[in-house]
Amino acid sequence: MHKLLSNKMTIFALVAPGMFLFLFMVCFPIAMSAYYGMTDWRGIGAYQFVGLDNYVQILTQDKVFWRSLLNALLLLAATLLIQHPIALLFSIFVTHSGRFEKLFRTVFFIPAVISIVVTSKMWVSVFHPNYGMLNKVLSAVGLESLKQDWLGDPKLAIWCVIFVIMWQGFGYALLLYYAGLQGIPKDLFEAAELDGAGRVKLYTKVVIPLLTPMVRVAVVIAVTACLKQMETIFLMTNGGPVNTTQFIGNYLYKTAFTSSLYGYGNAISVIFVIVCLIITVAMNRAFKKDVGEF
Repeated sequence: MHKLLSNKMTIFALVAPGMFLFLFMVCFPIAMSAYYGMTDWRGIGAYQFVGLDNYVQILTQDKVFWRSLLNALLLLAATLLIQHPIALLFSIFVTHSGRFEKLFRTVFFIPAVISIVVTSKMWVSVFHPNYGMLNKVLSAVGLESLKQDWLGDPKLAIWCVIFVIMWQGFGYALLLYYAGLQGIPKDLFEAAELDGAGRVKLYTKVVIPLLTPMVRVAVVIAVTACLKQMETIFLMTNGGPVNTTQFIGNYLYKTAFTSSLYGYGNAISVIFVIVCLIITVAMNRAFKKDVGEF
C-alpha cells in the first residue's frame, strides 16, 4: 500500500477527479461571475464591458448592499450572543431531565424539521397587525398600547425576522451542544464532584472547556447560516419595508432575476464570496489554538 501511494501517477489519478469537479463546479462559476460582473448584461441579449464600474458602485454607492451585510452581521451577533448561550443552557437542562429527556429533545427540535415555508407563513400570521395572534394577546391582557405593525415598521421588522430565524435554528444549536455533552465521559463528572466542585464550577471549569471543539463547529455553522440567509426573508418580508430587512442572498436574487440586472447581480455575488473568504480566514485565526481531547 505504501509503495502504491508513493507513486505520483497513482496520487494524481486519485486526486484528479476531485480537483476537476472542484474547478468545474466552484472555480469556473466564480470566474464567470467575476467576468459578467464587469458587464451591463441583463440576462439576455447583447451586453457591454463596463470594467469595475459595478464593483465600485456596490462598494461606494449601494446602500442596500451595505444594509444587507449589516443585517447579516446583526443576525450573527444575535445568534452567537443570545441563541447559542440559551441553547447551551437548554442542552444542559435536557441532559439532566431524566425520563423526560427524549420528550424535551423532540419538542425543542420540532421547529428545525418543519418546512421553512410553513414556519415563515405562520409567523407572518402571528405578526399581522389586524388579525395576528401577538396583537390579539396584547389586547386580551390590556396592553393595547404595545400593539404594532410588526413587519411593517422599519424599526421593528428586522428584529422580528431575526427572532424567527433564531427560533427556526434553535433546535440545531441545541442538538450540537447536546451531542457534545453526551460525548463527555461520565467519569469526569463524578471525579469533579468528588473533588468538591459545585454545579456552576463543574460546568465553567470542566464541561465548557471540553465543549470547545463543538463550540467551534457550532460557530462555523452559525456564520454560514447567517451569511446565506434568504428563504425566511423572501417569504416573510422580501426585504421590506424599504429594504430594512434585506439580506445579501435575497438582494442578489431580486437584483439579478427580478430587476434583470444580471451583470450587477454577479458583481454582488463576487463581493459576497470575498466577504465570506475574509470571515473564514478570520475564524480560522480565531480558532487557531489547538484544543485538548478527552
